Amino acid sequence: MTWTHTVFNQPHPLSNSNLFLSDTPLCEAVAREGAEWDRELLASVGLQLGSAESLELGRLANASPPELLRFDARGERLDDVRFHPAWHLLMQGVCANRLHNLSWQPDVRENAMVARAARFILHAQVEAGTLCPVTMTHGAVPLLQAGLPACFQGWREPLLSDRYDAHLQAGDQKRGLLIGMGMTEKQGGTDVPSNTTRADPIAQAGPGEAYRITGHKWFFSVPQSDAHLILAQAKGGLSCFFLPRLLPDGSRNAIRLERLKEKLGNRSNASAEVEFSDATGWLLGEEGDGVRLILKMGGMTRFDCALGSHGQMRRAFSIALYHAHQRQVLGKNLVDQPLMRQVLGAQALQLEGQTALLMRLARAWSTPHREAERAFSRLFTPAAKYGVCKAGMPFVAESMEILGGIGYCEESELPRLYREMPVNSIWEGSGNVMCLDVLRVLAKQAGAQELLNHEFESVKGCNRYFDARWRQFRLHLNAADESQARNITQNLLLLATATQLLKYAEPPLADAWCRQWLDNRGPGTLEPVVIERLLLRAGGG
Repeated sequence: MTWTHTVFNQPHPLSNSNLFLSDTPLCEAVAREGAEWDRELLASVGLQLGSAESLELGRLANASPPELLRFDARGERLDDVRFHPAWHLLMQGVCANRLHNLSWQPDVRENAMVARAARFILHAQVEAGTLCPVTMTHGAVPLLQAGLPACFQGWREPLLSDRYDAHLQAGDQKRGLLIGMGMTEKQGGTDVPSNTTRADPIAQAGPGEAYRITGHKWFFSVPQSDAHLILAQAKGGLSCFFLPRLLPDGSRNAIRLERLKEKLGNRSNASAEVEFSDATGWLLGEEGDGVRLILKMGGMTRFDCALGSHGQMRRAFSIALYHAHQRQVLGKNLVDQPLMRQVLGAQALQLEGQTALLMRLARAWSTPHREAERAFSRLFTPAAKYGVCKAGMPFVAESMEILGGIGYCEESELPRLYREMPVNSIWEGSGNVMCLDVLRVLAKQAGAQELLNHEFESVKGCNRYFDARWRQFRLHLNAADESQARNITQNLLLLATATQLLKYAEPPLADAWCRQWLDNRGPGTLEPVVIERLLLRAGGG
């Protein structure tokens, strides 16, 4: 009886690994794209995040979701959110690593967006909900630096600190600040011009002036933030407002939290429905300029969606690969079974491509003063968000299959990763929105065609599958209409990814990627020597 209950051939969960040093493609991309100066810190962060303690914090934060506290014991309105201690510890980590403001430091290093992107990918592998506050703050800081209302000038220093401060007090008295967003309304969703929330000047109209805000938001992200950027209808049109949680006199703003959303995933993070009952907000920019300002912020948060999905895919693959190295079937480890090697090799190859493209895109975001780089980020950010975020769900499901039944059970990390995946496809614009944005850039961005020619012609002749796809793409591009937007976006992303690999990857890996993703006949069989190299690189070799 004792012998029949002895546990054997049951792999241990993956923990106490270095999330950065075990990812050779990421290490190489960080150096190639100009952020080798951050390698030592990235290695330290990767070690800390890969620890059993950090992984347990991620589990706890999602097992104990936030709680809405609408009233205190006396019946006074609170409109507060209470979090598990694990959330606060995780938030200390993401703020200490400056995911919310690294790019905007006065002494910022060259290609800081590349370093931040790598840090973001590492944190995404441990817990995704805590990335929501920092991605919105990171997008909001440059808008606030350019137009922070006069009575909030004391916020500038804590906005750039590396401290997390969860206390409810005036922003100029805090050690660190977080900024949220509020755009979506019940009747509108993506159609923000249909917003009905109203903004009326309290004294006079104009940039930096106070307005009375009345209305609602159907999704109010991170309601515990120190302030939110919201959209509301002013006399001059849809406008962007700075809405602090506490007013300059220390009183609570009239922001009423109606409920927290019950979401499929992203359980650790609070998303609220909110009513504004004569709340006070300050106009950023000019009246009618709200969408343009918010989209400046939205481009960066869209990029973070792609980074987050990639990080979670990387974690799912790491779990599957670690399991396959330990689990035996018919006397052989899973990783040595020919069919399983094809599956694992294909996943590793997919991650190689995503890593190369995303870190190239991070370099473009680091150099917006260069017109070509600004155009690159404008075109390929929505394409990457569409392609990478869409790829996440089937990718994690494949990793579940590698583990089998235990991968489907909640004791594994994989169910949480799977539930997290859809949010990045939906948030900041779903798939169709991204593809239509790509079409707009191709049609209206000056020099878009020249950019594509410069990028793709640089590797012409290196691979026959690439050449054939590039030829087909050019033929259809000028005649493309809205109904073809997804096809155009997917092909654009594939060609951009292939370009990076053909430039910088080991030739057998680049050729294998082009054969898998660009051959019109569909994916083929990976050569054993290619799989061996891919799996070695995926494990840090």
